[in-house]
Amino acid sequence: MTEKKFSFLNNITDDDRVLLSHVIDMAAYAREKYAERFTLFLDERQQELSKQVLASEKLDNYCFWGGYDLAERKMIGFFHDAESADKDRFPVRSVCFSYRKADKLSHRDFLGALMSIQIKRECVGDIIVGEGSTNVLLSDKISDRVICEINKIGRVGVKAEYGFDESIKPQIRFEELVGTVASLRADCLLGFALRVSREKAGTMIKQLGISINHMISYKTDSVLKEADVFSVKGHGKYILRSINGVSKKDRIRITLCKFI
Repeated sequence: MTEKKFSFLNNITDDDRVLLSHVIDMAAYAREKYAERFTLFLDERQQELSKQVLASEKLDNYCFWGGYDLAERKMIGFFHDAESADKDRFPVRSVCFSYRKADKLSHRDFLGALMSIQIKRECVGDIIVGEGSTNVLLSDKISDRVICEINKIGRVGVKAEYGFDESIKPQIRFEELVGTVASLRADCLLGFALRVSREKAGTMIKQLGISINHMISYKTDSVLKEADVFSVKGHGKYILRSINGVSKKDRIRITLCKFI
């Protein structure tokens, strides 16, 4: 895949180019050979890049699936055509870990246990932590090994078996920030979110980049809209929940939510 092929994408890495070339090759192979092909788990940024590239190639013989309806990390499945796409064909297995409710385990605890037995991150989907029970979505290539090898998370004894505990709901917590901004530019919104000046926020964007809907930008004047998600590495993740009109001083009233 040539550099020109991806010229419409901004700020992508060599790893991105390798992934996107592979994605297009898999889509073409599935269509031409009447075959099925699946990626490993992709994060939200990788999914967005893949969608844009597949749309640019006018390919629609694929769907995303992460093992349950609200999954963030997902695989892409490629099929002969759009009509033959089937979520049940994805090589995703859910492993449910059970343990005492008194033992408090975190997402990091489970991910660390998986990494300790040399499981690669792209083989692991969402980790949904509950009280005494946690669902872990995995590539079926490594799921048997996880069940056989992990019987402790840190010092906590766990039992692993195939299954999905539907009583566990993903926990998304927000802190609400309400106020006014001069405009909906990225530097204004980031400055408001971090309680710093627009100038300082602009410098951060130029140096670190700002992720807007999972795509990196270094432009301070990017304009956001309602429901856009943005973040700067190391400084939190936010969603522009609502735009609430204009104040008497012609400033825009907004509500941001910070993921906590």
